[in-house]
This record gives sequence, structure tokens and C-alpha cells, in this order.
Amino acid sequence: MPRWGPALRGPRLPRTRAGQRRLLQAVVAVCVLALLPSTWLFFSTSGRFGTTADAPRRDVAVVFGAGLWNGEPSPYLRGRLNAAVDLYREGRVKVVLVTGDNSRKEYDEPDAMRTYLTRHGVPDDHVVSDYAGFDTWDSCVRAKKIFGVDRAVLISQSFHIRRAVALCEAAGIDSYGVGVAEKHDATWLYGGTREVFAAGKAALDVLFDPDPRFLGPREPGVGRALASRVG
Repeated sequence: MPRWGPALRGPRLPRTRAGQRRLLQAVVAVCVLALLPSTWLFFSTSGRFGTTADAPRRDVAVVFGAGLWNGEPSPYLRGRLNAAVDLYREGRVKVVLVTGDNSRKEYDEPDAMRTYLTRHGVPDDHVVSDYAGFDTWDSCVRAKKIFGVDRAVLISQSFHIRRAVALCEAAGIDSYGVGVAEKHDATWLYGGTREVFAAGKAALDVLFDPDPRFLGPREPGVGRALASRVG
């Protein structure tokens, strides 16, 4: 009969005090390194986000996708879109750029976001869609390079808004973030935990400045929408 016992044993902990001390130091070092990107996000975005009441007047609001439920915006995405509606009604923004995932024919975040906004009073010609906002970095870079956005109010949940502001600033957009408040449920807890790991990717994006998954030609939608507001 095969002896399975030794194969199932986990790694052995050091038995000497010196070995245990080195292990503890290694664990602390790993934890510190893991938290450095989050610390960078915290300090680099200080004073650059708040509520809709705090938002400055900017031509463009950028709303980041947050998932669909049966083709309709998820509760978290509705919160972001409602904030955009409030800013538009108050005259704080003139155009809303919705950016999200449309990598599959049956999944279309930007069109669902546009439909929600127009249903709540934002004119269709004042909504611009970015169908290749596959992640936050892609959305920020495309807003700058493809849609020509130089200054914007960014809208997301509070646990994500620091990363959005930092990445859009790195992409060349003068940004102010609106953090939408949500109840602290399981989704909020998951989102906050995910941000600890996403902060590491954000730091790499800023450091290496990668191209988005899809860049494509320049889009005149934002400029055209702003021109129609002036007219």
C-alpha cells in the first residue's frame, strides 16, 4: 500500500529562533511591498475627489462601467449613472462619456449606460460611447488619445475612484473624482479587497504606459457633442 502521509505534509516552519525571525521579517517585507501601491494611490489623489456637490464644472463626465444584470445596469452602475444625471441636470457637466466592455456581441455596457442616461433626461446627442473600455487604464488612455478629453469629472464607487483619478491623471487628463456612496455589503467588501490587488496593476500601468488592448482611430464624438451644446 502506498504511503501518502509524507506527500501531504505542508512546508515545515523553521525551528530555531533565528529562522523564525527571518521568516517573520520576510512576511512583513512582503506585506509592506504589497501595500505600497495602495499607499501611492492614497497620497497621490488626496484632495482630488469628493461627492457630486463638490464636483467642479467640467465639460466632460466619464462614467466607468460596472457590469450588467440581464442587459440592464447593475445596482452599482446605476449609482454611477445617477450621479452623472445629477451633474448634468445641475449644469456641472455638458457631455457624458460612458466607457465599458463590448467585447462580446451579447454584452454591451456602453449602450445600456446610454439608454439609462437618456431615459433619465440626458439628451442622446450629449452621451458619447466608448466600446473598448475594457479596464480603467484602457478607459483613461482612450478618453485622452481617442476622444480628446483633457479635463473631466470621473464617476465611480468610492473604493475605485482613487485608482481612476490616478490613472487618468497619468494618461494626461486633469481629473476630479466623484465617489458614489454605496451600502457596505458583500459587493462593496469584494470591491474594496480587489482594489488592494488592482493598485499593483495600476502602478505598473503608470510605470510602463502600455497601449490599451484596442486603440483605434480618433473619435470626434466628444468634440461634436460639445459643439452642439455651444450652438
